[in-house]
Amino acid sequence: MAVLAFIIVSVSTPITQWQAFIAYFVAIFIVSLIAKIPTPTLLVRSLIEIPFIFFAILMPFFGTGERFEVGPLNLYRESLLAAAGIVVKGTLGVLSAVVLSTTTTARELLRGLEKLHLPRLMVQIAAFMLRYVNVISDEMERMKVARESRGFIATGIKDWKVIATAASALFIRSYERGERVHLAMLSRGYSGILPHDQSEGASLKTWLQGFVLPLFALSILISTTVIG
Repeated sequence: MAVLAFIIVSVSTPITQWQAFIAYFVAIFIVSLIAKIPTPTLLVRSLIEIPFIFFAILMPFFGTGERFEVGPLNLYRESLLAAAGIVVKGTLGVLSAVVLSTTTTARELLRGLEKLHLPRLMVQIAAFMLRYVNVISDEMERMKVARESRGFIATGIKDWKVIATAASALFIRSYERGERVHLAMLSRGYSGILPHDQSEGASLKTWLQGFVLPLFALSILISTTVIG
């Protein structure tokens, strides 16, 4: 919840208040150091946003309104600000998500989504996906070993038919496994709610520590708005 509040505050900050974004980046890197997340790991995992950066790079060349020249390039001011907003705010969001996913287990994330009243069905789908992704991956690996043991090695387009057949078989096996799991759950009294242990409520100290980051971001936003 604290990370979500931090992201909301950072996204709500106008891109023209660059001092605030410098403070946000410093804060998120300090949090990663406190959490003992190696900086290279943080940066490598944030590379997932590269496709959005490529999209943002093209935006200043298209638009309407005020134009200005940067060397041989003609750029639109509003489009440039929008592109900067996508890159800066997107990077902050990705870094925050990386910090959260690195310091929090998948089970705790799902429990947090439940407490945020995300639709129960969506939470259960995510839980089953996390639980069975390794099972499906192992099944796919066994099918690969079986193909290779029979001398099959994919070398080009002519082998795509075999790959497609294997993918279809994997889908059918996964579907059948899901049916068996569902029947097993029903036989054990499943009624739409997954059983889980009741977690203890967080202490006041934990709440205060959790909201240091969003409160800092909110103070930065307020101060830069007043000064600006």
